[in-house]
Amino acid sequence: MKLSKRQKDILCGMILGDAYLQKMRGGNARLRLEQSYKQKDYMDWKYKMLSNVFASVPNFLQRVHPKTKRTYKYVRLQSNSSPVLGKMRDQFYNKDGKKIVPKQIEQILESPLTIAVWYMDDGYYDKRDKSAHIYVQAWPPEELDRLACAFGQHNIAPKWYCRPDRRACQLNFTGQNKDNLMELIHPYLIESMRYKTPLDPVTTKNEN
Repeated sequence: MKLSKRQKDILCGMILGDAYLQKMRGGNARLRLEQSYKQKDYMDWKYKMLSNVFASVPNFLQRVHPKTKRTYKYVRLQSNSSPVLGKMRDQFYNKDGKKIVPKQIEQILESPLTIAVWYMDDGYYDKRDKSAHIYVQAWPPEELDRLACAFGQHNIAPKWYCRPDRRACQLNFTGQNKDNLMELIHPYLIESMRYKTPLDPVTTKNEN
């Protein structure tokens, strides 16, 4: 599996976000993605960008919740097993199989494309507060500090917050930090994901 610089940047953003790297034999790993059917355009884009990575086109699936009996529609992508992905798994996971803040996080976040993909995966925009946020793992405070500091190379200084029960944490971007983030990632956001930005979808003008 040969990857271009652009493909590596996209993969890093996906792994920071929703993607899961499954450990396989011989130091290999397999990439797995599942997202709501509402995000089908986004999954199609991921397949297009990484068609040499994934084993097949996006698969449409349905799942019935055992309690509510509601039917959930989602899309799945899965890659072939690869030593390239195995090396990436060593970067992003610990020995217990849990995601970590990679030692190379500053270098990883040099790429605006990586940040944009991560934001499309786990970011959201609060129109009421005019603030942007990225959901993150409940990592230790020192790791969250290191993650937040890595944005400094783009003149962005997010603050992190975790709920008291530490079941959810997030990076918060407000004021000029939010503006700088949006300016950085805007060229890389696909059309169907621009609802996560402060831009009006009709006029494409900033609401501020």
